[in-house]
Amino acid sequence: MSKPFILTLDDDTNVLRAVERDLRQQYGSEYRIVRADSGSSALELLNQLKQRDEPSALFLVDQRMPGMSGVEFLDTAVDIYPEARRVLLTAYADTDAAIRAINDVHIDYYLLKPWDPPEEKLYPVLTDLLDEWRASFRPRFEGVRVVGNRWAPASHQVKEFLARNNIPYLWLDVEQNPEAERLLEAADISRNDLPALFFPDGETLTKPDNRELADRVGLQTTADNPFYDLVVVGGGPAGLAASVYGASEGLKTLVIEEHAPGGQAGMSSRIENYLGFPKGLSGSDLARRAVSQARRFGVEILNARRVVGLTANGPARTVKLEDGSEVGCRALLIATGVSYRRLEAPGVQDLTGAGVYYGAAMTEGESVRGEDVYIVGGANSAGQAAMYFSRYAGTVTMLVRGESLSASMSQYLIDQIDETDNIRVWPHSEVNAAVGDERLEELVLSRDGGDRTETVPAVGLFIFIGAVPRTSWLGEAVARDDHGFIMSGEDAFRNGAAAEYDVLGRTPYTLETSLPGVFVAGDVRHGSVKRVASAVGEGSMAVMYVHRHLNSV
Repeated sequence: MSKPFILTLDDDTNVLRAVERDLRQQYGSEYRIVRADSGSSALELLNQLKQRDEPSALFLVDQRMPGMSGVEFLDTAVDIYPEARRVLLTAYADTDAAIRAINDVHIDYYLLKPWDPPEEKLYPVLTDLLDEWRASFRPRFEGVRVVGNRWAPASHQVKEFLARNNIPYLWLDVEQNPEAERLLEAADISRNDLPALFFPDGETLTKPDNRELADRVGLQTTADNPFYDLVVVGGGPAGLAASVYGASEGLKTLVIEEHAPGGQAGMSSRIENYLGFPKGLSGSDLARRAVSQARRFGVEILNARRVVGLTANGPARTVKLEDGSEVGCRALLIATGVSYRRLEAPGVQDLTGAGVYYGAAMTEGESVRGEDVYIVGGANSAGQAAMYFSRYAGTVTMLVRGESLSASMSQYLIDQIDETDNIRVWPHSEVNAAVGDERLEELVLSRDGGDRTETVPAVGLFIFIGAVPRTSWLGEAVARDDHGFIMSGEDAFRNGAAAEYDVLGRTPYTLETSLPGVFVAGDVRHGSVKRVASAVGEGSMAVMYVHRHLNSV
């Protein structure tokens, strides 16, 4: 496949040459740099490249040009290459036009002339946009092929794991794709052994668990060292933020994640109220950026590994993994987050992974195209999922126990839902039962607060009904509240930690648990604010207290 191209457009020949030179110097090894000196010639060039099926990564376009402005060019170019990132190069006097273009043409960024030095004013912005483009870019496929059954929970698990870990794959449904059957026959694999994964080197893997899959696709599953300054259990926003700050400040840091980096937030289809991202970003984008940042500072991230115990050995803390191995540390941060509460209704458990899903299950978007799907819950995560599935499903129905969405959902999401024609909100409604043999076929609903029952056809039920902390592995190691959330600070001191801290001559730090040197951050903490930004803040702040603890022992 040819290199993706970057197009630069400017009517000033000297400026055009300078931009081309800087782009070629920084990106020439991975991208082809093409240029044009007018909007009309640029559009002609784009059409030629499109006919040759050459992928476009980014447009860097001057605003003030005769005949066709940069905004006018981008307005047309987006129809030819909608996936390309769009950057406007403008003078200070034209910033109002650039700002309007964010809404009118959906440009991704605008840069002011001059851009010298490019290392500070050009490359950081373009690199970030190109990384974002590459994360969603799907070239002619040369990677892992997954053969499975849409309605099999094991197939859903494999797709979800690969997607959340940003491993590109091609899905082949054995019931619908003739190529899937040909692959199984050639490899002598039975349908009873699905899902089956076919790798570019000719190897296959059938019915893998997450650990096997992680090992095969090259994710790290074993710690490089037996002991670390800081171990973080949980790779959601709080855990990743703590790892970035810890490693950047010189702490040898390890993150242990059971599922995939990003945690529950990583499953969000769109986060639009996170500071610094006016266009919003998906949970997977946030996780990808955070993982890249953490690895840049030398953080080790163990994937598909489950922590099952915690012990104290003098000043050291040791976590035990599911295979019996152990990792020691000077300080431990628990950031395991929460899981969605299980829906207790007949049929739901049996059909989980076969039409019934907890969380957004974005891998199922295409599979529900034109169908009727239902979402249980009325908080932001449910609203984000409703907006996502509205792009695919025929109808999306939100089942809300309360009177409306206003009690638990941000107003911006409520407004978006109100403006989306194929989303319905049914208040005072609950699921009484899920019905189907091998997959979800119908839902039995309680409507109007239980006054009537209604049975409706459905291919997808997505559940968002509250949070359950992931803390059962802790046993009695640290104090927890009645719901399993971890106590910290004064709450921990009042609930069994006094004796531990009397020896040290202090009380627990704000984010410290009842066991000195063990900290907690994010949704798993008792009294936390259940928002991505607050989790990032707590994870970052926890490192300050980690340093204080390490300096005192």
